[in-house]
Amino acid sequence: MNQQQKQIPDGYWENALGALVPEHLIREIDKQRDQLVKELVAKAQDINQKLSEFKQTAFADIQAFVQLSAEAYDVSIGGKKGNVTLYSYDGRYKIQRSVADTMSFDERIQAAKALILECGQDWTSESKPEAKVVIDHAFAVDKNGNLSVSRILDLRRLDIKDPRWVKAMTAIGESLQVVGSKAYVRVYERIGTSDQYKPIPLDLAAVSL
Repeated sequence: MNQQQKQIPDGYWENALGALVPEHLIREIDKQRDQLVKELVAKAQDINQKLSEFKQTAFADIQAFVQLSAEAYDVSIGGKKGNVTLYSYDGRYKIQRSVADTMSFDERIQAAKALILECGQDWTSESKPEAKVVIDHAFAVDKNGNLSVSRILDLRRLDIKDPRWVKAMTAIGESLQVVGSKAYVRVYERIGTSDQYKPIPLDLAAVSL
């Protein structure tokens, strides 16, 4: 819901604390800074809108082309998932569509952790020291208190026959859920006549001055 814009009386400016300040008390340098910031913000908002429109158009056009190409084989392709790379005829440019899923564990990861810790407590330090190190590393949380999906999934590579461990690996697999996805469109230009491509940046941090 959009908040109703506050009405500022003529001759006054609102400061960062929400207080009204008579315009004649505001220094000229502060007015010039305010003007610069708002001009750049307006341009940034315009660019942001154009990038959003480009992303929507690119995904729609790529999906339409994928479907058009598939129709030559009497195949219908649904959905927008699946990574696709399209090249220009001369090979100078390529566009990649990619969709990356965000994975997380549900409450069953706690059961898996309990089983794994139970195994770790029973194993002596002489029998499986490497496994205990891996367990401690796998269930370490980041600064936001989140578990690492990749580190926990790495536990399934250990060849351990303990029934509790096997049951824990099953619980890990069943607790893994797709909780979201991020879609990307990346544009590249070939470097000379090589087989290497450089990205055409679509974010401010990557654009050279």
